[in-house]
Amino acid sequence: MDTAQNNPGRLKRSLRHLLSTRTEAARLFPPATLEAIAEAITAGEQTHRGEVRLIVEKSLPLSAVWDAISNRQRALALFADYGIWDTEDNCGILIYVNLADHKVDIVADRGINRRIEPATWQAICNTMTAGFAQGRFHDATLDAVQQVNGLLRQHFPSNGARPNELPDKPLML
Repeated sequence: MDTAQNNPGRLKRSLRHLLSTRTEAARLFPPATLEAIAEAITAGEQTHRGEVRLIVEKSLPLSAVWDAISNRQRALALFADYGIWDTEDNCGILIYVNLADHKVDIVADRGINRRIEPATWQAICNTMTAGFAQGRFHDATLDAVQQVNGLLRQHFPSNGARPNELPDKPLML
């Protein structure tokens, strides 16, 4: 039998997600921060062929928490749901922030994964979460976007003007 008494970690995680609010998410990622991130993504995409998308989620749906959906699983689902995989050069990348779990994941499309190791993405995620732990959401996120842009510029340099395939504005869920 799978009850709350048998799963105190699941219950604690459920409460954390239930208590997360849009107000808190907006305090951590205010409009000025979202605008700065969008500008950094736009500027970076002028220098490489990648398509960067940032999704910040205040909390998971309770059913996902209770089903023990991991941060990585959620990031992969959002990568698919928002068509980040569907770019011309297979160069879509998702930076996913789960505020309730205090976790970050980066999901890169197959074109990018052929050239950039998962450990590189994990190092960027670790840098972000360390910055978040210090309350530096604005700076840590911008630093991560700059690091991603630098890697994409190195491995997938721009080859001229091209359409913007994904929105540059961060998505708050």
